[in-house]
Amino acid sequence: MTNSIAIGLAVLILGGIAIDAVLTGSDGLRFLAQKLLDLIEWIAFWR
Repeated sequence: MTNSIAIGLAVLILGGIAIDAVLTGSDGLRFLAQKLLDLIEWIAFWR
């Protein structure tokens, strides 16, 4: 991965987080964070 691709991806991710925060008050980000924690817990159980 080149630096320009990494910077582009970072800008897209941060832009998406900013848009979610402005439009919905971070409801989408909070939902995804909760699902990620559930997935980590589920994977740890099977380990």
